[in-house]
Amino acid sequence: MVRFMHSADWQVGMTRRWLQGDAQARFTAARIDAVRRMGRLAAEQGCEFLLVAGDVFESNQLHRQTVLRALEVLREVPVPVYLLPGNHDPLDAVTVYRQRTFLDACPAHVHVLDRAGPYAVRPGLELVAAPWHGKHPDRDLVADALETVGPADGTLRVVVGHGIVDVLDPSRDRSAAIATGPLERALAEGRIHYVALGDRHSRTQVGESGAIWYSGACEVTDPREDTPGDVLVVEVEHGRAPEVSAHHVGTWAFRVLRRDLSGRSDVRSLDAELRALPDKDRTVVTLALRGTLTVEEFADLTDVTEHHAALLAGLRDWDRHTDLVVLAGEDDLDDHGLGGFVAAAARDIRTLATAGAAPREGSAQVEAQQEWQAERPPGSSSQAWEHWRYDPMRDDDAESARDALALLYRLTREDVR
Repeated sequence: MVRFMHSADWQVGMTRRWLQGDAQARFTAARIDAVRRMGRLAAEQGCEFLLVAGDVFESNQLHRQTVLRALEVLREVPVPVYLLPGNHDPLDAVTVYRQRTFLDACPAHVHVLDRAGPYAVRPGLELVAAPWHGKHPDRDLVADALETVGPADGTLRVVVGHGIVDVLDPSRDRSAAIATGPLERALAEGRIHYVALGDRHSRTQVGESGAIWYSGACEVTDPREDTPGDVLVVEVEHGRAPEVSAHHVGTWAFRVLRRDLSGRSDVRSLDAELRALPDKDRTVVTLALRGTLTVEEFADLTDVTEHHAALLAGLRDWDRHTDLVVLAGEDDLDDHGLGGFVAAAARDIRTLATAGAAPREGSAQVEAQQEWQAERPPGSSSQAWEHWRYDPMRDDDAESARDALALLYRLTREDVR
């Protein structure tokens, strides 16, 4: 029997361009801290070793300090550690695992699985490794490693690989996809006993055997991940299915808020929801907002998002899922005493801001449409009008104008106050 910890996709040194202020430094430190928590958990759970199924590092070209800090925290892990090179840190010509910084500082109990095939952990226990030697393999590396495994002979074997499995590959035509059929057969025959996988950042069981798992990333990396931040404690012995238990070690959260906004009450509800979020300094929020707001309501929304952007690790819009229309009415700025050049500029901005909104009866857009319809050449399609209305350049101009109008509104509102 063996009990061990299965992890993957640490991607030490990962950066995210939308992290704000000092959040990037905290995000980097969190990945190191997660490894430290794994070490303590491995000792508490009686794990014999820690197995990392690929992508230990974000890339092979990292700052020396990043590599040294990772190795220093690995020095604290009280059990042997086995590292598999993955697609982010493959064993290519510039691999981090053969750089002097890594070789000089690597603790004696940390082992790199740098060749395909079996590694003896102790008598009766083997790891069967499938390391990456480049970013674009042209074959199933796990299948290659499996070919080195002989018949069942009483040895417990843990296969460790990295990449997408065929049953989760939407294209189903990648030559490097990991074939699950041979793995299931080898499990049934008792030739292997557990398959530890990396690359998928959400904790995932593959198939029905209960013996093929992705551990997921130890810290969240993308809002689309379902169950990140876990490690797996695995117990394997002859004659029964592995016992697999998930333990949460991550401290960061990426949230997606999809909301329909149609007035000030909806803006206030969004504000209350953001205020209620815990651990804001370790939380990234992606907003997908739809609906229609007046300029005043949009200005309120801008106040809300700017306030929470200062508190959260990150706050960003999901452009592909955002469709927020701002209606610029004739009286939006009238109560603020604008005159002269500023009033004329506000009217021009208001006209441009309405370009992307649905035209109202009697508006300048409707009049322009009617004029165009009357003058269009015979046989021309009315779709040309729709093309004019939704031309991407016009949409970008309208969006910029709405932002400018909201800013002008907020500035004049502050003067009134």
